[in-house]
Amino acid sequence: MNKVELLGRLTKNIEVKYTKNNVMVTNFTLAVNRRYIKENEERQADFINIIAWNKLAEFCSKYFQRGQQIVVVGRIQSRTYEDSENKKHYVTEVVAEEAYFADSKKNNNLNTDILNGTAGFETEEDELPF
Repeated sequence: MNKVELLGRLTKNIEVKYTKNNVMVTNFTLAVNRRYIKENEERQADFINIIAWNKLAEFCSKYFQRGQQIVVVGRIQSRTYEDSENKKHYVTEVVAEEAYFADSKKNNNLNTDILNGTAGFETEEDELPF
């Protein structure tokens, strides 16, 4: 079975391309935190290349942006290609089959407000219903 589930943040805005047959394809990278942190070290992350096709590519390009936390479900794919100088390249990537928002709407708005310098922070008490 070849199935991958990743939770991470987009490292940059999604890149959109079209094949010769006019099929949309997007490429993006997820920064996925490693589970364990070594003592006295910062958290490490892996940068995973993702590719999405057709309707999923359209969805990703329309709704996802740099810094957003998302979930990607897909499969690992390895391939090789030769560049214009006949040098062989090996690529391993995740082919996305599903993608979901992982940030709450409130967090997305807060992230935007922080970047714009207009964030107003609430305490947890302000959010309690009683």
